[in-house]
Amino acid sequence: MFVPSHYREPDGSWMIDLIQANPMALMAINSSSADGPFATHLPVIPDPAATGEWSADLSGATLLGHMNRANPQWAALESGGVALLIFTGPHGYVSPTVYEMAPAAPTWNFTSVHVHGMVEKIDSTEETLGVVMSTVSALETEFGTDWDMSGSVDYFRKIVPAVGAFRFTVSGAEGMFKLSQEQPAEVRDRVQKSFSCREHGRYRETAELMGRLPG
Repeated sequence: MFVPSHYREPDGSWMIDLIQANPMALMAINSSSADGPFATHLPVIPDPAATGEWSADLSGATLLGHMNRANPQWAALESGGVALLIFTGPHGYVSPTVYEMAPAAPTWNFTSVHVHGMVEKIDSTEETLGVVMSTVSALETEFGTDWDMSGSVDYFRKIVPAVGAFRFTVSGAEGMFKLSQEQPAEVRDRVQKSFSCREHGRYRETAELMGRLPG
């Protein structure tokens, strides 16, 4: 991903926060197949069994994901192969009217993290079940109502043969946080205030991130 220097994340914690707050990733791989390249939207979570701090570029971190085994991308995935995970965070359209100056051009403020790494396909039914349960637990804790899955584990066992789970070891990541950093402070402030007043939640979330920018 091309990231101009002034749009790079202030530090690695911004990328970690974005990944954890936006776990619906896009997984992309190249393929020699006539049907490739492939891309699939799927939930991805940090591996709860992993220990240690995340590095600044996330290298060495371990993520877990799963998809339908009927998906042609699952057949195209190879253990030891490389893949790209794309996480998209808050974003919003910036109208030139907010700048209160001319000439001006519209733009789009957005946040995204591209994570590169190696795929390890999980063959064990029990390990695959573990990935599904870990994903449910992580997403319920963060976005749900702490639903108790214990009554549904037997159902999970019935459907898990159709699930393709994988472990993803990160080799590096780039984050792009395009939040009007190229604009004068007073213009950036107007954009932030405009976003904070919008009804759509992603605009308000973008405004919150703009408020975290250093300086």
